[in-house]
Amino acid sequence: MLQGVNLAPYIDHTLLKATATPADIVTLCQEARQYSFKAVCINPQHVALCRSELTGSGVLIATVCGFPLGATTSEQKADEARMSIQNGADEIDMVIAIGSALAGDWEYVQADIAAVRAATTGKVLKVIIETCYLTDEQKERATEAAVAAGAEFVKTSTGFGTGGATLADVALMRRVIAGRAEIKAAGGVRTPADAEAMIGAGATRLGTSGGVGLVAGQQNTAGY
Repeated sequence: MLQGVNLAPYIDHTLLKATATPADIVTLCQEARQYSFKAVCINPQHVALCRSELTGSGVLIATVCGFPLGATTSEQKADEARMSIQNGADEIDMVIAIGSALAGDWEYVQADIAAVRAATTGKVLKVIIETCYLTDEQKERATEAAVAAGAEFVKTSTGFGTGGATLADVALMRRVIAGRAEIKAAGGVRTPADAEAMIGAGATRLGTSGGVGLVAGQQNTAGY
């Protein structure tokens, strides 16, 4: 396990709750500036506000599409991503077609990702495979589909499923990716030791709503 890692550059400071108010988003951005987090991760409604709050800060703006179920059409996902980029997003975290993955329709899964990839040229695309619903074989196939479609990151979880990131899943994804993309571990990073372990296993981003506590050496009690 790594020890003494500066966690801030790994953290996507996250607030995706339905109850998030504009004031909450402003606070999130202020914290991201203060602690020099890598990015904020918010719902599309708040992208323009974050752009206003974070201009000149160096903090990236990540938003989601097809979130959290992955069950919208490829065209809808692509349009959502395109509009978020127009509003100022730097990165898009999309959810795969989970039902199609469970059905073994990997051609559709990859084409769905590719549609969003085509809409996000020049921006970072993270593909959420929602590991809690998949077998190890399905995780491998989903990871490969994301890489084959050109994503920069494969991400473990939405934080709205039945479970979050595990060390085993990060290690599995790292093996499949084989240096062709990066990994974002999201959900369930509760302590600085958890965060360091995820980085040691191969994650280069951490999605968490408890970043402030983690960089202060405290337990994440924020719930994601």
